[in-house]
Amino acid sequence: MPELPEVETIVNYLGDKIINLKIKKFWTDAKKLIRHPDFNTFEKEIIGKKIKKVRRKAKYILIDLSEEKTLLVHQKLTGHLLLGHWILENSKPIPKEDKLKDKDNQYIHILWWFDNGLMMGLSNLRKFAEVELWDTKKLEGLKKLKKLGPEPLTSEFTFSLFKKQLKGRKKNIKKCLLDQEIVSGIGNIYSDEILWDAKINPFRGIRDLKERELKIIFKSIEKILKKAIELKGESFSDYRMPDGGKGNYDKYRKVYKKEGEKCPRGGGIIKRKKTGGRSAHYCPKCQK
Repeated sequence: MPELPEVETIVNYLGDKIINLKIKKFWTDAKKLIRHPDFNTFEKEIIGKKIKKVRRKAKYILIDLSEEKTLLVHQKLTGHLLLGHWILENSKPIPKEDKLKDKDNQYIHILWWFDNGLMMGLSNLRKFAEVELWDTKKLEGLKKLKKLGPEPLTSEFTFSLFKKQLKGRKKNIKKCLLDQEIVSGIGNIYSDEILWDAKINPFRGIRDLKERELKIIFKSIEKILKKAIELKGESFSDYRMPDGGKGNYDKYRKVYKKEGEKCPRGGGIIKRKKTGGRSAHYCPKCQK
């Protein structure tokens, strides 16, 4: 699933390309992806709206439109937004640009046409994505947005706040970093990378961690997320940038999906172990 760095990369790219463009046309072969309002209302209301702003909240993409409307997209496991040009042949989108012909970009189930000829597509292999249209004023009142924890790359996210969010938790640190109500935007990839950078074992309980260790984790959160944004995210799986190209974090990745390989720092063998239905990758030699 695209995490904070991947979503931030998409938001930054779209913000440079689609601001002030008007939506002329909309197509989908998977109506179930439209979660709110009903499909006919969504299709009617989206047409003619102008893009005013593109922003991110946790793993959600928020596209503010004219007339106080906001398009909300959660890409889920295999979704990513793409910009380019497609031709519909027998209800199948055929891409014009070479990068969009990558096999992981071939699962286009939604298309938006803009008034300058550019198009935006949602590639979503498993069709788990969520696309919604809301009155902008009502959006912040949505339960799923209100319950999100603080954004880790904002000035409001201080060490004091981080410590407060963890206080009284009985989970291990890996589970806490994955909990979107504690800190928003971090998923399986970057929780592993953050804890490797901090030299902390993912199965350490919160109550077992000393304050100096929490400070190290706090600093590693900022370091790893900023590095991942700089490298345009991780594309070893389905995620692609909006131009169809791959992110570059894979060259920097230290432990995630590297089970059985040598740790680049301690020389130990990287292990994978389940925790709460998710996998933690770590080096038992240097992560204590």
